[in-house]
Amino acid sequence: MRRNSQIIALILAAFARVALAGDAAPTTDDGTWFVIGESEAALPAHHTKHAEAFGKYVTGYNSQVLAGVDKVQSSQPEGGGYFAGVKAKPAESPIGYSLALFGQPLLSPLRTTSYCSGSSYSAFIESLNLILPDGAKRIDPDHYESLRMQERDGGRREDGVKFWGHWNDDGPGCQYALVQYCGAGAEIRPIHARPGDFMNINWTSGLGHSVVFLGWYKDADGKKFVRFWSSQKGTNGLGDQTSPLEKIESVKVVRLTKPEKIFDFEIKTLVNRKISCDKIDW
Repeated sequence: MRRNSQIIALILAAFARVALAGDAAPTTDDGTWFVIGESEAALPAHHTKHAEAFGKYVTGYNSQVLAGVDKVQSSQPEGGGYFAGVKAKPAESPIGYSLALFGQPLLSPLRTTSYCSGSSYSAFIESLNLILPDGAKRIDPDHYESLRMQERDGGRREDGVKFWGHWNDDGPGCQYALVQYCGAGAEIRPIHARPGDFMNINWTSGLGHSVVFLGWYKDADGKKFVRFWSSQKGTNGLGDQTSPLEKIESVKVVRLTKPEKIFDFEIKTLVNRKISCDKIDW
């Protein structure tokens, strides 16, 4: 009997290692549009079931991004409020809680509110905490400093300065930071987008948005939408929103593929801001 118990334990341990290995790799897709069903579309704006509801459709790092979304959402279960005002007193806070990477603080928030790029970046950081549990031993002071969201004196880290400055920049910041600056991500076409991918949206109004993609959606009348998680006025801060495609001019989608690059990228890397975005041809 004891022998059988040992065999069963070894088998279960092997399955656990396989499952872990499956999550410790980039997410893949089958090249078709990921369209969510009514159950996902009916989820409330404020919930912490992203890993449960959308994670079952993906393997790899996107699973941890979705778990990161839940971690960030749990900091403000009802949204926490949206506010963007760099010249306000106190100034805006990208996210409203003391976000940390491997136990090291990235900012001391002056407000409990958030805005879009701060929320998507926070989901990225929380996913790194899950994907790289030994990160505290591997990251050096210079790379940690590059990922900070404030200068050490509490002042604003300006757009285009180091990792967060590129992510927070006007335009497709996720592409600037993850693909060009760090090499931790890869561009993908909208048809390949899967839950947990990062997306920058260019609205027809001329404004932009930084989000975590959750899925495409078509209602009973055939109208097409995209569902995403971010911080926006419509959800009083952190939450899910479903927006019609007719309001979108173009997008840029980026997938986390090489999270370990945060340990050794060239901090002085230059970024080309003149890149084109993609039309949604669904």
